[in-house]
Amino acid sequence: MSQIRRKRPSTSDRKPALGRFLSRTSERTGIPEDGGEWEGREQREHGSGEALGCVPLLEILDLSWNGSVGGGVGGLQGLLGKLRPPLREIHLVACQLTAADAAALGGALSALPRLSVLDVSCNPQLSQEVDGSVGGFRELAASLSHAASLTTLRLQACGLTTGCLHDLGRTSVVGGRLPLLLDALQPSVVLELRLSSCELTTDDLRHLAVASGRGRLSSLRVLDLSYNGSAGDAGWSALFAAGGLGSLEDLDLSLRPSTSASCSAWLPALLGALPRLPALTRLAAQRWALGPRERRQLSNCVRKRDVLLQWDPDVGDAAAAASSSCESTNQESPEE
Repeated sequence: MSQIRRKRPSTSDRKPALGRFLSRTSERTGIPEDGGEWEGREQREHGSGEALGCVPLLEILDLSWNGSVGGGVGGLQGLLGKLRPPLREIHLVACQLTAADAAALGGALSALPRLSVLDVSCNPQLSQEVDGSVGGFRELAASLSHAASLTTLRLQACGLTTGCLHDLGRTSVVGGRLPLLLDALQPSVVLELRLSSCELTTDDLRHLAVASGRGRLSSLRVLDLSYNGSAGDAGWSALFAAGGLGSLEDLDLSLRPSTSASCSAWLPALLGALPRLPALTRLAAQRWALGPRERRQLSNCVRKRDVLLQWDPDVGDAAAAASSSCESTNQESPEE
């Protein structure tokens, strides 16, 4: 009796497998050498996108160590539109992501309300400037406010610059999530950390204190924490008691204009920290309220160190200074 056998499909006839799409390896990485290989890459990525459409309940997407993912409209940028709301984790380690990929990723975050983990480590081109602008990374940083469930952000070995940190710092998303930013910092490398108007919480300052105490901010020269009146006294006290800021030259703690608050609870911690800040040249504490004795303590402490103190003069001090100035003028003026 004759047998009927089904022909086994050849490799070229097989549809893209989701397992391969989610694997940590790829057959080839980098830029294709000829047009035929580029066309093949686009076909594979188109098939991968179609495969994503078949798994609407996908929760973890891991494309790490696939160098062909980044750097093109047909790569990551073409796949982002296929992602669905149930997704909780995205891992794109060492995928040769570019600033354009960062911008595209930022645009996709609003459609992923459950995303809790975003790992784009080992992508040094992610933050590279293009035409003098880090626009792609800036868009990604600004879009983090749409990732309400984000708890883990990994940016190790991404070549973050001071400008990138400023982009992260300018977003209100930092408030309550400062550990995400601190985890992204390279230990003992950051020179400036500007977190003005970030709605920092008491816990944020505690996390900053832990990082400082571990020496992760030992090279920091500028720390701008101004306009963060939402942080409590315990947070400020923990930060000043932690140490680890021996290179700090400029510290700004000022409150917003038209606001005021007492700093009596954490002033002792600040006074105790000043001897451990040998490089400090400027301390801004505008609109923090102090009693007469406290004002004298702080003023004497910084005067011995030749530190520029920027604060709001007390009404009594201002009147005394004006009176002294008038007396001096009268004494110098010849009598008629």
